Amino acid sequence: MNRYCCALLFSLLFLSATPAFSQTTGNIKGKITTSDGKPAGSVSVSLQGTAKGAVANNRGQYEIRNVTPGSYVLSVSFTGLATREETVEITAGGTAVVDFVLSENEKELQTVVISARRDKQASEYAAKMPLKNLENPQVYNTISAELLRQQTITTYDDALKNVPGIFRLWESTGRGGDGGSYFTLRGFESQVTMVNGLPGLTNGNLDPANLEKIEVLKGPSGTLFGSPVISYGGLVNNITKKPYDTFGASFNYIAGSFGLNRITADLNLPFTKEKGSAVRINTAYQHENSFQDQGFRKSFFFAPTLAYKLSEKLSFLLVTELMQEEKTNPTMLFLGRDAPLQFKDLKDLNYNNKLSFTSNDLSIKNPRFNFQGQMIYKLSHNWISQTILSRGQSESNGYYTYLYDNENGERNFGLFISKENARTATTDIQQNFTGDFYIGTMRNRIVVGVDYFGRDMTSAGTGWDKIFNVTAQGDTTYTDVDAQTGEETQLPAVYLTRQSVDQLLAGTGSGYFSSKDNAYSTYVSNVLNITPSLIAMVSLRADYFDAKGDPASQDDDYNQWALSPKFGLVYQPLPDKVSVFGNYMNGFRNIAPSGVSDEDGNPIPGEVRVFKPEHANQLEFGLKTNFGGDRFTSTVSYYDIRVDDQVLPDPINNWNSIQGGSSRSRGLELDINATPFTGLSVTAGYSYNDSKILKGREGDVWLEEGRRPFWAGPEHLVNFWAVYQLGSGAAKGLGLGLGGNYASENLTLNNNAVGIFRIPSYTILNASLFYDASKFRVGFNVNNFTNKEYYGGGWSTVNPQKPRNVALNLMYRL
Repeated sequence: MNRYCCALLFSLLFLSATPAFSQTTGNIKGKITTSDGKPAGSVSVSLQGTAKGAVANNRGQYEIRNVTPGSYVLSVSFTGLATREETVEITAGGTAVVDFVLSENEKELQTVVISARRDKQASEYAAKMPLKNLENPQVYNTISAELLRQQTITTYDDALKNVPGIFRLWESTGRGGDGGSYFTLRGFESQVTMVNGLPGLTNGNLDPANLEKIEVLKGPSGTLFGSPVISYGGLVNNITKKPYDTFGASFNYIAGSFGLNRITADLNLPFTKEKGSAVRINTAYQHENSFQDQGFRKSFFFAPTLAYKLSEKLSFLLVTELMQEEKTNPTMLFLGRDAPLQFKDLKDLNYNNKLSFTSNDLSIKNPRFNFQGQMIYKLSHNWISQTILSRGQSESNGYYTYLYDNENGERNFGLFISKENARTATTDIQQNFTGDFYIGTMRNRIVVGVDYFGRDMTSAGTGWDKIFNVTAQGDTTYTDVDAQTGEETQLPAVYLTRQSVDQLLAGTGSGYFSSKDNAYSTYVSNVLNITPSLIAMVSLRADYFDAKGDPASQDDDYNQWALSPKFGLVYQPLPDKVSVFGNYMNGFRNIAPSGVSDEDGNPIPGEVRVFKPEHANQLEFGLKTNFGGDRFTSTVSYYDIRVDDQVLPDPINNWNSIQGGSSRSRGLELDINATPFTGLSVTAGYSYNDSKILKGREGDVWLEEGRRPFWAGPEHLVNFWAVYQLGSGAAKGLGLGLGGNYASENLTLNNNAVGIFRIPSYTILNASLFYDASKFRVGFNVNNFTNKEYYGGGWSTVNPQKPRNVALNLMYRL
């Protein structure tokens, strides 16, 4: 508690210091209206030659405080509008009033506002404080809801193909604890774990219906977000749709290949005359079959969001997401990790990718619930308090199957199965104080916060058993061959039905597992404008992790302290157009203690080996640009991430573990968003990643020194999407989209003892034809139109991907 009191005292000292500056400075205020006399909200006002500025509220009012006396040029700007300028004289203790009248009327301004909401660069979450992209020394990429509509995205994973440096390793398995999709991000494994900057874990798939945008924050972001929700390569944050002040509704139907049917609705209802209070409901139903002989997925999603403004100072936001999902496991072939590979390459594997090796009768359900409530109170003109409660629950109920290489020379796989009954529940409570004030002539922004995260996991499923053996061509056998002796054992005949599988699993017993862990953290992040063009960021997190393990036993309890610093510098040679940045970032992972065994593998009573938290450190520098009022934005960066204190097998005794492994990931990323001329928009990205184990153990499939890790994904990734839409004439609203993805060779196994298995590179092309009018939209998309056969994979898996598929999209707006 002493740390929390110190943080509060620190913020109060800043609060008490700010009034002193007002005695020697002046203020500016005014109102911005449209040509027809209506208030113009969301318009930016800036004082040229300084870092000071403001954004007009819904009534068109703005105010800039603590301005040093003198003569200035005040400018008003908004994306898509001509800039207006006025000269203003500031006196000590005085308030200058400057009003602006825009040449646009209210309808024209609203059109511009709606377009600007598509801005990919603005973020409230990346730094936990209002900070422009060019002011932020961290790299983040954004996927807008408009881009999702253009590409007719029906599955969440496909949306992330628009981000450089991220690649899907596994589809969602639905299994307990970590059944969500796995990605590699800057060479490190990652899952989607955040909603609106808060924990949002899942064991299943996510639905894109409630997404305003997706932000992918690059690098180990432990300082602001903590260890339970980050990966060393970055994190994915889903930003949900928020209520707004006018009535609105849209209904969307998508029909497509493999029996795809998807219906969505988006309804916004203001319930008071005063602005700031409304409810917004997004919902979706989807059913789709697999492109293989068996397999399906169906889901229902419901997300009501309530915004309530009690006064000018106090407002509330309640976000709820409910998801019901049922699906079969996606087909993944696990190649052997413990013996030399039986297959040289994909051609030698000769997989018939039309076969799923499953049954629609063996499905798994992944219900999910997520709630977030936040209270925002404006303490003063300079300080805001944000109090947040987040609760989540994700379940796994049903059959989980996987195919694992038998490693016996028979060139076949064992189909293993268990029946899941697992639940993960999370609680997160945060209190943040955000300040924006001046120290002399230097603008200072700060966030001080405390954070509690708790996770409770339970599992009460069956054990595992083998159904049969099968080749990649579909030939099944119930004969097991021992890899060492060659002895044959006959398996009982089991069929891919619930009744038959339940009889098999009845003999495996039932095990109950439970674990709990908690993280208590405090953090501070300060951003100081040393000059209008030079910005420094200093951040620090103190984290206490308390793991109870099995609550019935104290033998597996442990706790750890970790400090996570972050530093950044930004210099803008051309203010609001070009920024040069550099950062040092840290992330960490808590490592549970391990028992000690003798040379025969027998546990030694009372002996436990304790490990330090694993740490990742990143150095990065690069360039960000924003030209033509967001017409051309880009980010190019070089990063170097090193992870130390990784746990390895003990070279003296394989039954034990030691700490001392290390790995490195470095690379180059480029992200471009451009509107060269009216009607044309382009999104493009490229990434190069060089990952290597720096210190490991010879023959270790996970950490073999000098090897590229088998979770790092392809070295080269390219994403591209371009859309052109006619803005005038008889065909106004008609548009065409074209794009795709390239992935270089992927080493899904890379080991001296086992071997190397390469998944070939591929290029996938997609296209879209649409007509977008004010009330409706009709679109036709063809994905993978060259019908390329291609595969994903990681951690020794081979995953078949969709062939050519089409989707018809019909949308109606009120």
